[in-house]
Amino acid sequence: MVDDTDPRDIHTPVMLERCMELLAPALWADRPVLVDATLGLGGHTEAFLQRFPSLTVVALDRDAEAIALATQRLSAFGDRLKVVHTVYDGITDAVASAGYSTVDAVLFDLGVSSLQLDRVERGFSYSKDAPLDMRMDATSELTAQTVVAEYGEDDLRRIFLDYGEEKLAARYARAIVRARGQEPITRSAQLVAVIQDATPAAVQRAGHPAKRVFQALRIEVNHELDVLERAIPRAVDLLRVGGRIAVMSFQSLEDRIVKRALAAKAASTAPAGLPVELPEHRPELKLLTRGAELADEAERARNPRSIPVRLRAAERIRGDS
Repeated sequence: MVDDTDPRDIHTPVMLERCMELLAPALWADRPVLVDATLGLGGHTEAFLQRFPSLTVVALDRDAEAIALATQRLSAFGDRLKVVHTVYDGITDAVASAGYSTVDAVLFDLGVSSLQLDRVERGFSYSKDAPLDMRMDATSELTAQTVVAEYGEDDLRRIFLDYGEEKLAARYARAIVRARGQEPITRSAQLVAVIQDATPAAVQRAGHPAKRVFQALRIEVNHELDVLERAIPRAVDLLRVGGRIAVMSFQSLEDRIVKRALAAKAASTAPAGLPVELPEHRPELKLLTRGAELADEAERARNPRSIPVRLRAAERIRGDS
């Protein structure tokens, strides 16, 4: 059956104009190449292809459903769009497979997509009952149900604490192990009930108690932070001198990784006390944003999913020595 969903109806690109403003100086080159490392439903890619008539986009995504919808949406651009089904730490091989050794710009729009959130059956939302899945790539083996059913109490506590920054991680891990001993936990509503029962009333008034647990499970299932740790340096290495990278993060754990990765490349590596900085010690990047930029008030009001975004960008100013 053909999916006649129009991606424009379920996705509004976040901080689109600001991303364009930051990357544009690198994209007025002759026949420029942009890597959209997180294609999603194609909103950012569509806008860039429209704005820059000679641009080619190498678009990556791990979600086959998103690729199908975005490819249909962007079909009018023909061979100016090259789509690769891969996780974004596969950026080096993806660019090579498209026929390039360097690129002019890279864009990352991290986190869970509108499609994944809005497709109830994908199991990403704690507010709607669905099978505990949470896979961004439906061909991968690990699901949230497997994590909840098979991980030991210590491992559950670790991921809730490390990936969800959940203060009640130990309490929730213990409650899940106890509950699954009575019956399998296979659906999101079951897991939410277990978490709510284990949450003190005062804490429940501060927000939905399952939010951080679901975030942690999603990150574990999709190895999001490990992938990001590898992806940012690889993306920087692909940039030509004068090329630019922009990264939008939607939670603090992602933003910290991006901040560290860009800051490391923007710092001199000269040993302390060296009288002259040698060329190979000079910074590779120049930061283009002061800290992390937020969506403006108008966008936050118009598109609530832009509220948590943190945008960082940098320009490559030195190539390999």
